[in-house]
Amino acid sequence: MSASAARVRRRPHHVVMLAYPDVQILDVTGPLEVFSRAARWMQDHGLRRDLAYRVEVVAPRAGAFATSSGVHLVAERAYREVTRADTLLVAGGRGCAAARTQAPLLAWLRRMSGRVSRLGSVCTGALLLATAGLLEGRRATTHWAYLEELKKSVGHGVCHDAIYTRDGNIYTSAGVTAGMDMALAMLEEDHGNAVALAVARELVLFLKRPGGQSQFSAYLAAQFSEDAGLRELQLWMLEHLDQDLSVPRLAERIAMSERSFARHFVDGVGLAPGHYVRQIRLTAARQRLEQTDLPLQQIARRCGFGTPESLRRSFIASVGVTPGAYRDRFRGAARPAG
Repeated sequence: MSASAARVRRRPHHVVMLAYPDVQILDVTGPLEVFSRAARWMQDHGLRRDLAYRVEVVAPRAGAFATSSGVHLVAERAYREVTRADTLLVAGGRGCAAARTQAPLLAWLRRMSGRVSRLGSVCTGALLLATAGLLEGRRATTHWAYLEELKKSVGHGVCHDAIYTRDGNIYTSAGVTAGMDMALAMLEEDHGNAVALAVARELVLFLKRPGGQSQFSAYLAAQFSEDAGLRELQLWMLEHLDQDLSVPRLAERIAMSERSFARHFVDGVGLAPGHYVRQIRLTAARQRLEQTDLPLQQIARRCGFGTPESLRRSFIASVGVTPGAYRDRFRGAARPAG
């Protein structure tokens, strides 16, 4: 191999992060810290003399811009100046809605998609990729609160419980800190498990976070309830999906009349008790279908559906496919394939 060929192979992997005003700051800094920490770690441990990664933030204009937290970041260049990269990541945040209306930005993303080895999104950055038409026919995920919105563009390709997904060279991650999980997966792909594990340890992160994002969305939603009694009840429901969660039983547990309980639950949670129960049971069943080999009979029983036929009817009504078809399509979506 010639010296020039060796130099080309050893050049830093260029990671470009697209940001914009009102971006979520952790969407930007979290994944970039994984790559920059990996570059330093590999130098410090003698694995490379040069930097393995070069990270760069770009935005609609070069210079400082405010994130949604009020802290300012600095874009080295305007995105229009970037014509090549190895990995292109798109951050999410409150400013994503405005970014989705910018035709030049969407056109740039479409051009860049064919010029990068990897294209990825963090949190609601997936909505920006979807608006650009880059997620059609792909598996994808986003922050749990925006999954239904993403579904309008991706359809049944939405992975509801994935921390991150990989479909070919396109990655998407769930909300905020899940972007670091995705970056660790990319690091492992580039430099192996040992390097990725070492960097995860330095950053005090799981290399592969256990479970899926539904466990966070459901439990966090329960913890956010302002009423202490409802918080306790919701958490109990999540831990006892296989038990009687009817209005009479729940009202008895919280020492209220059925009518008062139903009204109180709607006021505090925003959903009728029956609707909430169906939602958390369906979410739990999805998680088990995606992440376990449990037979449908056990999933139906553990999640409170009783029988596989009841589980099947609920899935068809809510998801549009049978549990078996869902498992075949989405099993392993929470981890990248191959």
